[in-house]
Amino acid sequence: MSAMSAGAPRSLPSSGQKSIQDICHPLSAEERAADKDLSLPNGTPVDTSSPASSSSLLNRLQLDDDLDGETRDLFVTVEDPKKHVSTMETYITYRVCTKTTRTEFDLPEYSVRRRYQDFDWLRNKLEESQATHLIPPLPEKFVMKGVVDRFSEEFVETRRKALDKFLKRVADHPVLSFNEHFNAFLSAKDLNKRQGLALLTKMGESVKYVTGGYKLRARPVEFAAMGDYLDMFTQKLGTIDRIAQRIIKEQSEFLMELREYGPVYSSWSSFEEDLHDPLEGVSGCVSNCSSALEDLTEDMSEDFLPVLREYVLYIESMKNVLKKRDQVQAEYETKLEAVVFREDKKTPMPADVEKCQDRVECFNADLKADWDRWENNKRQDFRQLLTGMADKNIQYYEKCLAAWESLIPLLQDKQEAKDQTN
Repeated sequence: MSAMSAGAPRSLPSSGQKSIQDICHPLSAEERAADKDLSLPNGTPVDTSSPASSSSLLNRLQLDDDLDGETRDLFVTVEDPKKHVSTMETYITYRVCTKTTRTEFDLPEYSVRRRYQDFDWLRNKLEESQATHLIPPLPEKFVMKGVVDRFSEEFVETRRKALDKFLKRVADHPVLSFNEHFNAFLSAKDLNKRQGLALLTKMGESVKYVTGGYKLRARPVEFAAMGDYLDMFTQKLGTIDRIAQRIIKEQSEFLMELREYGPVYSSWSSFEEDLHDPLEGVSGCVSNCSSALEDLTEDMSEDFLPVLREYVLYIESMKNVLKKRDQVQAEYETKLEAVVFREDKKTPMPADVEKCQDRVECFNADLKADWDRWENNKRQDFRQLLTGMADKNIQYYEKCLAAWESLIPLLQDKQEAKDQTN
């Protein structure tokens, strides 16, 4: 191997020994130029000829630590869902509002309307053009027929929140937020000029690897640990989701019983003059408890479950990125072995081998950076989720306790009146 020392590549790092700022992305300008088809989902072309500024490239490296929003320069919200009915289809659109100081945008503010398939188009384009990065998930496109009405206010609002979170995660990412397709999605007005949606022909990611059936020897320890953690996390989330679904079902059944239970006391009170006030009080208490339970059940359905489902989808996205990383490493090992066993040991290392190694290092660095961001987001999301759930349960029991405590004065007054009569 000494004869190869002059042209031999560096040893393959397990976790990207260089920082992401020091690694030159392997996708050259020529390779990126191949992915310039910025036609929108309906086929409308978009002019994005203005190049990224040097300040934007600097922000791309600095925004990774800017998670508190103090110097954020891109704000995106999804709001105002509207139902559209035509002879061909019925669908919902959402208003996407953008405020920014970035020079890549021609205006400081934008307001455009987008439907779900437009968000799906954006995510596909991000996966194609940013293959080394973790793309945030979208909410599921389909719902079980007869189980959920996809045009109900509750479903539309839940989806709006999920789409809003998706865009915010992309906007906060130091690389994805500068993607030209994201720019087009936020700023192009004529997304729905033509009827229907042009079929997305997915020709594969911008980084495409063919390993000829070569099997990866082993993931580096760090990435193997990531895969093991994702498997365990999937199981835990699945268990919590199943139990939460059962709790919601039982709460809904109990709520139906309470709604029948309360009016019985009210109708009874009309026949009991002496017990009229206490019976009406019990009816009111049951009604208040029903309202409190309804709020608690809605919170679990609309706030708790969607977070669990988002992270189940997030895990699938992360697993896909890990598989792509494995493909890159397998390609590198294949090419490296071919070089090691060649007859001419004095020939310098082929450029494609070194380029492939650069791809592995870049993939490692990008994946590590996105993993750290994902871990940080996960901690924040679940801290907020669990504290919110605790607060909602406390509020529920406080409302129930206050409702029943309000009965005590009625019963005391009735007892005092009875004592005085006796």
